[in-house]
Amino acid sequence: MRRRLIQSTLAVVLVVIAVFGVSLVIVETRTISNSAQERVESEAVRLASIVDSRILAAENVNADVLRNPVSKDQYAVIRMPGKPPIEIGDRPEGDTIHSTQRGEEGETVTVQEPRSAVTREVGRTLLIIGLVALLAVVAAVLLAVRQANRLASPLTDLAETAERLGSGDPRPRHKRYGVPELDRVADVLDASAERIGRMLTAERRLAADASHQLRTPLTALSMRLEEITLTDDPDTVKEEATIALTQVERLTDVVQRLLTNSRDPRTGSAVTFDLDEVIQQQLAEWRPAYRGVGRAIVSSGKRHLQAVGTPGAVAQVLAALIENSLMHGGGTVALRTRVTGNQAVIEVTDEGPGVPADLGARIFERTISGRNSTGIGLAVARDLAEADGGRLELLQAQPPVFGLFLSRTPPARALDDDQPTVR
Repeated sequence: MRRRLIQSTLAVVLVVIAVFGVSLVIVETRTISNSAQERVESEAVRLASIVDSRILAAENVNADVLRNPVSKDQYAVIRMPGKPPIEIGDRPEGDTIHSTQRGEEGETVTVQEPRSAVTREVGRTLLIIGLVALLAVVAAVLLAVRQANRLASPLTDLAETAERLGSGDPRPRHKRYGVPELDRVADVLDASAERIGRMLTAERRLAADASHQLRTPLTALSMRLEEITLTDDPDTVKEEATIALTQVERLTDVVQRLLTNSRDPRTGSAVTFDLDEVIQQQLAEWRPAYRGVGRAIVSSGKRHLQAVGTPGAVAQVLAALIENSLMHGGGTVALRTRVTGNQAVIEVTDEGPGVPADLGARIFERTISGRNSTGIGLAVARDLAEADGGRLELLQAQPPVFGLFLSRTPPARALDDDQPTVR
């Protein structure tokens, strides 16, 4: 593009120089020639008037008297009746410019000037015009290079920005070039980069959440299958298989919820459910794991509580808290239920060292972890709790007490959906 811009600008300048330069050369050549002819004619008239005046005054007319007015490049011949001709200067050779004037006393004055003098003057004029044209070409090239760089460099930068976007680097450059059209393209690319960055962040977050949410039911399912492989008792196999099927259903529910949220994160599925069923399900799932490390998991508190939310999501939150206690806590893990105001609360606590002071305020942030773990479990749990109007909080750091708060009042939307529709 730079080369095309330079070539086009140079072509325009050359055309302009050619058109106006040729015209100027023609005009200047004619002007110089006319000026030389007028100069010779004027000199002939002047000499004729001098000769007339001296003849009338009866004064002597000779070459010495008339030599000073005549230019050194000119040759003059004065012919008077009855007298020999008077020559002034050297007779020019070759082509000449001449003029002949007749005086009132019958004398004839002829002035000649070599055309080579005119040619030299025309040459000097052409040289000046050529130098000016050369300077114009150089200035045009410099201007064209500057303008080409001003236009081509931004386009190169914009192409690099587009290539970076295509390669998965959505960082906006926020670079402007002082050209409104190019700045408009840069604005659009930066806006696109920001949107792509947000989309990639959301996709990565969804992938991380999905992997974490699927890991827990898969772990529980794996434990049940291990129990089946270690026993020969048909009743135990049947019981463990039933629990494994429950885990498969839960896994299916997690996948369905992830797909629903990926299509529309605002879609909710909150219902009124029995907390005891979810808690007992979690106890049954995690007891083998706790028993394997010599620890216990128990439940206490108010029974038969009804709460509003998504049972699968609540189970995921409790599973994240229980798994967190298994990995980072110690002693017996207790799930306690209570009521505060219009909310049902499930507290999960253990006898471990608790949450470090430097992590207490940031425990629910992503990538924050006290040990070698993913650091997204509690963040995902809080997101799941808030999706249906609940909340997850750290009530106490040492010993650790996490509280899951769920509403006990069905949402207004659910009440409206139960009303009959009048058609």
